[in-house]
Amino acid sequence: MKQAFFCLIVCLISVNVFGQDKHAYTLFNGKGEKVVYQSVVSAIKNSDLLLFGELHDNPIAHWLELELTVDVFDATKGNIILGAEMFEADNQLILDEYLGGLISQQRFEAEARLWPNYKTDYKPLVEFAKSKGLKFIATNIPRRYAAMVSAGGFDTLQSLSVMAKSFIAPLPVEYDPNLGCYKGMLSMMGMPGKGKSNPEYFPMAQAIKDATMAYNITRNTSSGKVFLHFHGSYHSNNYEGIYWYVKRKMPNLKIVTIATVTQDDVNALAKENMGIADFIIVVPERMTRTY
Repeated sequence: MKQAFFCLIVCLISVNVFGQDKHAYTLFNGKGEKVVYQSVVSAIKNSDLLLFGELHDNPIAHWLELELTVDVFDATKGNIILGAEMFEADNQLILDEYLGGLISQQRFEAEARLWPNYKTDYKPLVEFAKSKGLKFIATNIPRRYAAMVSAGGFDTLQSLSVMAKSFIAPLPVEYDPNLGCYKGMLSMMGMPGKGKSNPEYFPMAQAIKDATMAYNITRNTSSGKVFLHFHGSYHSNNYEGIYWYVKRKMPNLKIVTIATVTQDDVNALAKENMGIADFIIVVPERMTRTY
């Protein structure tokens, strides 16, 4: 009997001392303090806008996007609006037709310019919106126009038709090349080679995306509703990008930001990730990718 009791004690000690849970993610605030999931939901519920920065191939970020959407929907009694980088403004009509039950899922998925990982990563959000009768805003600039800016700068957009310009933030867009997000992109570019675009156009293409997403967010905000917007983390990290453009238009808007990062150690927030957002989702570096 004593031997059995001794073995039980040894086993319990072994679990506590040597056993280690595998955490799929850890939540931190901008100061690097661990926070619980419900505190994030509460913060979003009391805001006007959530800017959720994801890593496009990260399954934990996509899962949390859906979980937060469901939980904020419940917490606000359904008073939410969804929007995402992954849908371009000129596809708003077909998105509305699908959400309104006018066209089939097959037609929508065949004719909308959906990202390759749509079915695994973004379809759950769209289907939730459809099931609850929610607005889902296609916020991003059509990629062909962003490509024009990448090749020739903002001035190339002036030649577009009135209809084409309706899918873009009003021109000319304000642009600060000294913002860290754009300055950082420029530093990644080398000197232009023969036949290559001016590297200064590269961050301009990012800026026209940020400006257009911010424009479509601000013109679809609604009093008493929380707008949940999903995009790559770089578009809102360090309170720049979309955040900067939204604040230029609506300085009093209450915004919560989320960033997603990967680290080898998820138990402490790395110094370089401090302060990049109100909340930071830290996912193990070895986490499997969706593509």
